Amino acid sequence: MDKKKILKEIREIELSSNILANEVFAGEYHSFFKGNGMEFSDIRRYSMGDDVKKIDWKVSARQRKTYVKEFVEERELSMYILVDVSASNSFPKQKLLVAKLLGSLALTANKNNDRVGALLFTDRVEEFIPLKKGRKHSLSILEKYLLHRCESRSTDIREVLNFFYKVVKRRSIVFLISDFMDEGYERSMKLVGRKHDLIPIRISNSRRAKLPKGALFSLVDSETGEELLIENLKRDINIEEADIRGGLTIDVEGDYVRELSKFFRMRR
Repeated sequence: MDKKKILKEIREIELSSNILANEVFAGEYHSFFKGNGMEFSDIRRYSMGDDVKKIDWKVSARQRKTYVKEFVEERELSMYILVDVSASNSFPKQKLLVAKLLGSLALTANKNNDRVGALLFTDRVEEFIPLKKGRKHSLSILEKYLLHRCESRSTDIREVLNFFYKVVKRRSIVFLISDFMDEGYERSMKLVGRKHDLIPIRISNSRRAKLPKGALFSLVDSETGEELLIENLKRDINIEEADIRGGLTIDVEGDYVRELSKFFRMRR
């Protein structure tokens, strides 16, 4: 893909991110996510009626008077977008949809003055982009995705989630974008979901989701190159059976802004 075409796509995605920010979040962005809770603000003298759980015993012992900790709600959020760049999730229509999602989410975080980072993965971590603020940084994430050349074609969601769980300590919003054509990742998703606000987004293609009955099919695995011969005479076979709990599925033929809007309204 040449630079001119990539820049054109980035401009179009930046325009669509305005739609996402205005139609989906509409000024209530922070209410859709679980932030980092409360952060320490100051220490002051104890007053009658203060919660005893807030007493700072070390300071109180040192000063020989009772002091309590004050906290304020932390409004700044940290967003990570984990993107499956394996062969099965990189067909042209899928890649375009993922680019729109990635760019829109990153730019929406930027509009709300939050930090955003990204992780591109296959069966390994291909590229890790640390948290940072700013429109330029958000657009660079999108550009890196569009220009990225994979070292591997396979998928290992468990591997990337285990890496993320170990490396990222601070509670964050985590979007996991994949076709989920993998297995054995459920436990890792639960672990990450306990520590972070994990939102899985499954990329689907309804045109190739089913094999109709009454035919013989010759298929090639896009990741391994393995050829499969399937005799399907009795019933339609669904080849996209991933059940993503707590997340949403977006079809390449659908309206991703509408699907996100519906999901976040239900979530709120």
